[in-house]
Amino acid sequence: MAKVILLNGSPKANGCTATALAEVIKVLNEEGIDTELIHVGNKAVRGCVCCGSCGNTGKCVFDDDLVNEVARKFEEADGLIVGSPVYYASPNGTILSFLDRLFFSSHFSKQMKVGAAVTSCRRGGNTATFDVLNKYFTISGMPVASSTYWNQVHGHTAEDVLKDKEGLQTMRNLARNMAFMIKAIGDAKEKYGLPTLESGAFTSFPDGK
Repeated sequence: MAKVILLNGSPKANGCTATALAEVIKVLNEEGIDTELIHVGNKAVRGCVCCGSCGNTGKCVFDDDLVNEVARKFEEADGLIVGSPVYYASPNGTILSFLDRLFFSSHFSKQMKVGAAVTSCRRGGNTATFDVLNKYFTISGMPVASSTYWNQVHGHTAEDVLKDKEGLQTMRNLARNMAFMIKAIGDAKEKYGLPTLESGAFTSFPDGK
């Protein structure tokens, strides 16, 4: 069975972000996709220090039993959804630190794993937060699942989010699109294999010219 990992970047386990992710989970399960929700936002996650240790060991040097554990699950999964509240028109700092370490330290291929970002806010900053989160996917060869609006909900409380009918509709459509993409990519991989990727070119100008 195909599987999607969902990360809740909010410090609140049952807040606005969790409410949006719950709507996605419900529909993914209906579509025959297995899911696992991992609460990240309430953990003490330090940022990446670019030590390079992961290049030799294949895992983050800070073995906090979270980043490396999720990396193992991510490697086996077919998709990843990252949910975050808006903090100063950007994602929660904890989820950013987590994602920096997760993507930098995990060296397995993420090609054609489907990614999606989900954001929540009271009023503004959703699209800026959405943009930041999607960049983790697009640098990693991961197709991004979209919906019928940007993947966002509005509300100050979980109860408010339940009143955001369009936001919840967007979550359901996101889940259906993601499920379709995962199934279609799975079929295509069996029929055609994965696209060939070039490597080796590295643009740098150390001579200052």
